[in-house]
Amino acid sequence: MSKLAGKVAIITGAAQGIGRGIAELFAKEGAISIIWDVQKDKALDTVASIKNMGYKADFIEGVNITQLDSVERAAKEVMDKYGKIDILVNNAGIVRDASFKKMTSEQWDSVIDVNLTGVFNCAKAVSNYMTEANYGRIVNIASIVGITGNFGQTNYVAAKAGVIGMTKVWGKELGKHNITVNAIAPGPIETDMFATIPEEMRKGMIQQVPVRRLGKPADIANAALFFASDETSFVTGHTMVVDGGATLGG
Repeated sequence: MSKLAGKVAIITGAAQGIGRGIAELFAKEGAISIIWDVQKDKALDTVASIKNMGYKADFIEGVNITQLDSVERAAKEVMDKYGKIDILVNNAGIVRDASFKKMTSEQWDSVIDVNLTGVFNCAKAVSNYMTEANYGRIVNIASIVGITGNFGQTNYVAAKAGVIGMTKVWGKELGKHNITVNAIAPGPIETDMFATIPEEMRKGMIQQVPVRRLGKPADIANAALFFASDETSFVTGHTMVVDGGATLGG
């Protein structure tokens, strides 16, 4: 039996990479995967690909997760069309790397706005409907750097550490409404973003991973499915590290 049969799932940043992998797997498991992403063409391609496989997906255009009113309008659109929101995966994120000395306020603000405030906005809007239904699964995509820190990523690390912290708070506050909130902290994952890193640096990073490979979007999607399913109804406020052992060292 499909693990998400009949569920309505919103996945932010699902036009490509990890988000797309999650949207595809959720659809295969019986959910309607609804994509919120600023990359319209790529999002529509993801939807078309899912539908071509015989599964269900949709794209809500014009969602700016940094603005609460925009997110609230999009959530209402999903409710009006599908009648419920069972699952939210907060995956959307950006990077604007620079050393602390060189980081500008604009680089700080843009990453915090998307990666931290965006998660807050989406969860706030969607959890209202979940509370009314007395059911919900929220999965936040964090990062191992939110645990370990990383040179040149003051903004990104602060946001991801904040996501891990918010996950714990929401686990405490929303549990009485049968809403679980968990996070995933990926290590280095083979995505378009990672492909922009120089080859020698990529090789060095792989050598720091005990399993000696990069993760794939499917590795994170499987963890997201675990938290989104009813198999983990007694797990909340938890952050699962999915990194091939990277945080252990090579």
